[in-house]
Amino acid sequence: MNQKLFRQNALPLLAALIWGTAFVAQSVAAPYVPPFAFNAIRSLIAAAVLLPIARAFDGARLRRGEAPVKSNPKHLWIGGALSGAFLAAAANLQQAAMAGTTAGKAGFITALYMVLVPVLGVFLRRRTPVKTWVSVAIAVAGLWLLCFRRGAQLRLATADTYLMLCAVFFAVQIHCIDYYTTDVDGIRFSCVQFLVAGAISAVLSALFETLDWSGVLRSAVPILYCALFSSCIAYTLQVISLKDAEDPTIPTLLFSLESVFSVLAGAVLLGDRLSAREYLGCLLMLCAVVLSQLPEKPGKNKLQSP
Repeated sequence: MNQKLFRQNALPLLAALIWGTAFVAQSVAAPYVPPFAFNAIRSLIAAAVLLPIARAFDGARLRRGEAPVKSNPKHLWIGGALSGAFLAAAANLQQAAMAGTTAGKAGFITALYMVLVPVLGVFLRRRTPVKTWVSVAIAVAGLWLLCFRRGAQLRLATADTYLMLCAVFFAVQIHCIDYYTTDVDGIRFSCVQFLVAGAISAVLSALFETLDWSGVLRSAVPILYCALFSSCIAYTLQVISLKDAEDPTIPTLLFSLESVFSVLAGAVLLGDRLSAREYLGCLLMLCAVVLSQLPEKPGKNKLQSP
């Protein structure tokens, strides 16, 4: 297997594994650290780590005789700030939901963002193919099985509502990234994004939460896992695997496996169990995500995952 093929297959699969298992880390920390504080600490650590990584990449380019990647300052700071604001909204809604749901269920409902991205493209005057609307119909059926119990009242649980809103904000964030990152360094953009998301979360935590530092210490490992692995390492793997991809179909489909890994990790590490109805809902959600990511033409569909 050549290096390019390795980047397009093994690296996105590893990124999906990290993102999927991060739901377990979030679930473990949820009882001890309030959501705003969790995301403030996680995001600020990620920003602090990504900055030297960006400089290291620049140094590596210089050693190879290449010029460092130049960034449009306006797009870097305005785009990074907007993307960070949407990330803060999505991440905090997701973390608030973790106390009331399983890691696997959270992973699949969050994956709805991949279906919503092309749907939101309608408002940007982008043509939406028929397969997108088929994906939406399949996703709605999957969500029905995941979120509504047979014979129960037609009412969403609060956690499920938060996760659906989280998926919407992630979808908006991806459109923001798509618009602003054409002429910026991706790692520096991510650094600004995490810095803004962390600052917003820190302010909200100071205003609305009472932080118990003993809970933070107890959750140090889950927080560091999310900051270093989910945010820093997985993001870098994503950038590397997509950089030289002629057709991003396979990497993107592999990224979508984070939802499957979230169910497996929840079952193995936390003992989470879903009903047969919920597993069927997960299967439909996965089918919707995969269908939505199949491009009509090679090279047409590049997405980033949170």
